Amino acid sequence: MPDSTTRRPRSARQPLERPVPLRQAVTDVISDMIINGELQPGEHLVEQELAAQLGVSRQPVREALQRLHAEGWVDLRPALGAFVHTPTPKEADELLGARSLLEAESARLAAVNATPETVEQLWKLQATGEQAVAKDDEAGMVAANAALHQHILTMSGNKIMAELIGMVDRRVRWYYRPIARARGKEAWDEHRELIETIASGNGRKAGDLMRKHTERTRKIYEQRAETTS
Repeated sequence: MPDSTTRRPRSARQPLERPVPLRQAVTDVISDMIINGELQPGEHLVEQELAAQLGVSRQPVREALQRLHAEGWVDLRPALGAFVHTPTPKEADELLGARSLLEAESARLAAVNATPETVEQLWKLQATGEQAVAKDDEAGMVAANAALHQHILTMSGNKIMAELIGMVDRRVRWYYRPIARARGKEAWDEHRELIETIASGNGRKAGDLMRKHTERTRKIYEQRAETTS
C-alpha cells in the first residue's frame, strides 16, 4: 500500500477569477457618491432612482444600502426608507482623533525610512495639491490630500498601521471634503514643512508636525459643525 503520508504532486491550476460581485460594485459607487458630495447628508435614497442611475436592478441597490447601513454610511428608517447618514460631532471627533494618533506615528516612521525616491514622490503629490488649491478644485484637493497622506503611510512600512488607517480613510475623506477649501493653502503649507522634515530624517519632529496638522483639521471641522448646527 502507498504511504498515506506521501503527497502526490498536483498539477498547476489557473488562478480563480473573482470578479467583484455586483452588490459590492454598487456599494462602492454609492459610498463614493456620498464621499464626493453627490449625495448629501440627510438626503433620501430612493432605490428605484439609484437603480436607474446606475443601470442595475433594485435588488443590488437594496443589498448595497443594507451594507452601507451596517458600515454607518446610511440610516434606514422604518416606513421612511434610506437616508445618507449625517455624522455627529462625537463621531467626527472620535474618528479624527484616532486618525491623528495613527498618522503621527506613520509620519515618524516615514522619516526614518525615507529615501530620495519616496521623498521625490511626496513633492510631486505636493505640487498636485498646490495646483488644485490654485484652481479652487475641491475634488482635486481632497484626492491630492488623501494621496499624499497615503504615500506617507506607505513610506512608514508598517502593514498593521496601514490596515488600521485603511479602515477610516474613506470616512476621513468624507469629513475632509466640506472643509477642504477652508484648509486651503494653509494645509499645503503644513504639508510642505512636513515633507522637508521627513526628507531630513527627523522622525520625532515629523510625528509632531503631523499631529499638529491633523489636529488643525479636526479643529476646523468642529468649528464648521458648530456654525452649521
